[in-house]
Amino acid sequence: MQPLRAGQGLRGQTGVPGDKSLSHRAILLGMLAQGRTEVRNWLAAGDTEATLGAARALGVPILRHDTNTLSIDGGCLREADGPLNFVNAGTGIRLAAGIMVGQSFPSVLDGSDQLRRRPMKRVAEPLQLMGANISTTDGRCPLHIRPAQLRGVHYVMSIASAQVKSAVLLAALFADSPTTVVQPGPARDHTELMLQAMGADLVVEGNTVTLTPGKPLQPLNLSVPGDFSSAAFLMVAASVVPDSEITLTGVNLNRTRDGLLDVLRAMGADIEVIERGVEGGEPVGTLRVRSAVLRGVEVGGDVVVRMIDEFPVLMVAALCAEGETLVRDAQELRVKETDRIAVMAAELRKMGAEIEERPDGYRIVGPQKLRGAEVDGHDDHRIAMTLSVAAMIAQSQTVVHDIACAADSFPGFPQTLQALGVEGEVRANGA
Repeated sequence: MQPLRAGQGLRGQTGVPGDKSLSHRAILLGMLAQGRTEVRNWLAAGDTEATLGAARALGVPILRHDTNTLSIDGGCLREADGPLNFVNAGTGIRLAAGIMVGQSFPSVLDGSDQLRRRPMKRVAEPLQLMGANISTTDGRCPLHIRPAQLRGVHYVMSIASAQVKSAVLLAALFADSPTTVVQPGPARDHTELMLQAMGADLVVEGNTVTLTPGKPLQPLNLSVPGDFSSAAFLMVAASVVPDSEITLTGVNLNRTRDGLLDVLRAMGADIEVIERGVEGGEPVGTLRVRSAVLRGVEVGGDVVVRMIDEFPVLMVAALCAEGETLVRDAQELRVKETDRIAVMAAELRKMGAEIEERPDGYRIVGPQKLRGAEVDGHDDHRIAMTLSVAAMIAQSQTVVHDIACAADSFPGFPQTLQALGVEGEVRANGA
């Protein structure tokens, strides 16, 4: 990547790629539906392409009309010729595990070296309680699955995790009796909303979700809303780069996902929802973001799960804010694509930042001035994009290596930055 810096402020209007979580689920639930599921604005990114490839390996006919438009003929899976390769897709492999434990044939779920470092027992153990014949490799993938009769369970989650909850609910489709999942707090509800839209017998009462098997899933006709987690980088950038005003259209504003919006507003950010609507059962909106003077805040508790993917970029906002920002209860960051607390702190220190790491978060006292440096994305899309935002406020030019991994969730990210006024040519190979 060539050196980056912000110009005279970010300006303009843009959409963001389709929601990554919904794009995974459109493939995985579409391949179970009885008929043809139509999907528009599907996110064609590294992680979702891996899930699509796994579905095709299971014999699912998927017609690609263009990059972002799919037709999925579901209802019949067959044994794959080899391991299902989810590459870097943690969401893909964990949700697919819930489906594959209910099949009449064996399967192996695997991925890249990066994915093999991520914990899988959290998904395997509740599936084993349902009678699933699933084993991990020292708590990680490859996952080895053999056919088994699943039973309905009453499962009380120890932590709020959308991926664990989703895996259990997907396995519950193949169980012999109802399954109830009790969450300790709010977690993303995309799986519940999509299952309900497809006709599943699913009831939500507060933090308790009950699925009764037996009703076949009906196909969807879905236009995927824009991904809030992708919009987050542009929201923070426009908030901290002086003289900025941008408009982000069609963004998913699901309340289980928009915790960063609440936190940025608490910091004094000037973010306004100027249009609202509904797409595929999900609330969407248009956001207008203007630069603002930010102040430090304390972040912890229930809001953490609503913004777990946004904590790297929150570091940049905290570095620009007056006073202390303290993040707690975010230990999940340690087991993402990278240890995002340690990696972000190390890379931002190269730019002169002072960051106190904590086991479950971090402490930053601002405002701090950043200087240009050579930094690395570590094959983690959210790290690479966060460092690009940090580059916009640095006092000299910054080189972000491995920016190509941004395509795991935000294809065209460098080009979007340039369209909004960021200076510097970005090459697709991430050199």
